[in-house]
Amino acid sequence: MELKQYMEMGQMDELGRKDSPVHRLDARAQLVTTFAFILVVMSYSRYEVAALMPLLIYPVILMIMGGVPPGFLLRKIVIATPFALFVGVFNPFLDHQVVGRMGAYPLTGGWLSFVSIMLRFVLTVSAAVILVACTGIHRLCAGGERMGMPRVFVVQMMFLYRYFFVIGDEGLRVVRGVEMRSAGARPLGLRMYGILIGQLLLRAMDRAQRIYRAMVARGFEGEVRVLHQARWGWHETVFVVGWVAFFMGARLWNVSLLLGHRITGGVG
Repeated sequence: MELKQYMEMGQMDELGRKDSPVHRLDARAQLVTTFAFILVVMSYSRYEVAALMPLLIYPVILMIMGGVPPGFLLRKIVIATPFALFVGVFNPFLDHQVVGRMGAYPLTGGWLSFVSIMLRFVLTVSAAVILVACTGIHRLCAGGERMGMPRVFVVQMMFLYRYFFVIGDEGLRVVRGVEMRSAGARPLGLRMYGILIGQLLLRAMDRAQRIYRAMVARGFEGEVRVLHQARWGWHETVFVVGWVAFFMGARLWNVSLLLGHRITGGVG
């Protein structure tokens, strides 16, 4: 079914079960590195664009080493793009200050800040998606709990992730039922969509309750358990220290500007 393929239900879990150098790392190392990466990305000023470009190395390398399909990552970014567009789309109309030139055309601060927002959005979202895809929700939650996150928060995060799959599966059933009963009839009205959404929520909540009762019957006590608990070793230390050093170096020195001066200086 095309809708099911579009939603890509379960593919994130399948990616999390892969065996790669990134998957074998302790979840805490990936959490710390991703958190440091997001902090560094968000610390740039609103007019920074070229300085952010070297940070693309981090998600690209992890995507390659972790075996995350580029198309899958791109689709996840596209789904969340409207939120970033809503934040920065008005900047070109509000900030008309000229901060540079592109050939014969003036470059205003509004357009520069808009591009900066979109670039930071791509960097942070791709890093978060790769984190989940290369760790898996269970290992990610277990790693967060071992780092000191409250168990209630960890369990709620895991249930929220699982609830998306429940409501998605129920949504596919509703859509399938509507398609089988409509047989090419005229499109549904807004009133009918409201009824379907209400039915979807009720069915998803009822199924979630059944799943929870089944988990309790099998001994679930609110603790996140994983089959293979990774341990912190020298691989994790090298991974965290190396990437954090790269992030800080990229933040302190504008690598793109330095390379541009070196190339233009060499040409000249």
